[in-house]
Amino acid sequence: MDLGIAGRRAAVAAASKGLGYATAKALAAEGVQVAMCGRNSETIAAAAAEIGHGAVPIVADLSSPMGASTFVHDAHVALGGVDILIANAGGPPPGNFASTTVDQYLAAFELNCRSTIAMCYEAVPAMRAQRWGRVVAITSIAVRQPIASLILSNTARAGVTGFLKTLAREIAKDGVTVNSLQPGLHATDRIKALHGGDAESLAAAVAAGTIGAADDFGAIAAFVCSDSARFLTGAAIPVDGGTYEGLL
Repeated sequence: MDLGIAGRRAAVAAASKGLGYATAKALAAEGVQVAMCGRNSETIAAAAAEIGHGAVPIVADLSSPMGASTFVHDAHVALGGVDILIANAGGPPPGNFASTTVDQYLAAFELNCRSTIAMCYEAVPAMRAQRWGRVVAITSIAVRQPIASLILSNTARAGVTGFLKTLAREIAKDGVTVNSLQPGLHATDRIKALHGGDAESLAAAVAAGTIGAADDFGAIAAFVCSDSARFLTGAAIPVDGGTYEGLL
């Protein structure tokens, strides 16, 4: 299927590995010019080289709004513009109410809420001006079904979901769509770290009978960026193999 986005330009945040990397890879395979960021220069350069297709590595720290907006600015300079924004960042440390301090919420909001907001402020005005754009944020299924051991992530990602829904309705008439993808259990370093390195043991908790592959997630993300998905906006889409049990 031709997604109709060959020649478009994408800024993919936190893309040295995991779901961000898989999304950058899927977009590049569709002919999209990709700029991708990570905190380590060697790691992100290696990831860009693996993807090929002229992928541009950028060093950026997304733990502050300034670092997040600077990444999008640098991607714009490198590519000559940004038509697609994949807003993504690593997760905050695990913990519950009893083990988490009030001060820790600030860092979590900076990383998983304000960083996405900052990237949108940097990217969206130009998208509106050209009357075409795609914003896709990678959040978590925990927005729908909070995970007891991830109170910081639950809270920050729910907040950014509210922002994204509001933004989507405000700019829909400008040809810019805004959606979020809510991954469940995928074979990433983050999931392995949270579960003692044994991600495969989690398969029984997934209705599909297996944990997700990062490349499968990337393919869905690329479709949401496609020209065919122009009428899809304001959606928060579970990508979890049926793990989420709610109706809404």
